[in-house]
Amino acid sequence: MKKNIVLIGMPGAGKSTVGVLLAKSLGMDFCDTDILIQKQTGTTLQETINSKGLDEFLKIENSVLAGIKLENTVIATGGSAVYGSQAMENLCKNSIVIYLKMPVETIKSRLHNITTRGIALKKGDTIESLFAERNPLYLKYSEITVESGNLDIESTVTKIIESLYGC
Repeated sequence: MKKNIVLIGMPGAGKSTVGVLLAKSLGMDFCDTDILIQKQTGTTLQETINSKGLDEFLKIENSVLAGIKLENTVIATGGSAVYGSQAMENLCKNSIVIYLKMPVETIKSRLHNITTRGIALKKGDTIESLFAERNPLYLKYSEITVESGNLDIESTVTKIIESLYGC
């Protein structure tokens, strides 16, 4: 039996918000990997990207996530976690990975701070191009995909629980 639940998906998909409520509902701990990265670096995600560059940020993210050793925890990842092969290998071995999938239009309507939020964007990237690049990776690593675009937070949590336990 896998011991953790890992939430992956685009920035703005609600991984952290849903993750907290899912953890409460299932009596599990909660971990936000963006906060782990911030603790490790001593700066915000955006400050790390600005000062060290995107490639170095992705290396840091991969390293931090590759070292996670948790049990009975809902883990909300950053949207770029799927770029780190060691990170995803570590997370997948002891977890059920769930992709919170949302239409690009919904993501765009939720992201108002794209340049300050700490989103791993290459110069010239748009939300559409980021989605096109990441969607195959989210599908590759996930065992369950939850279409959450038309759902509120509580309904998303309910749908995840139904997907996990069939009830």
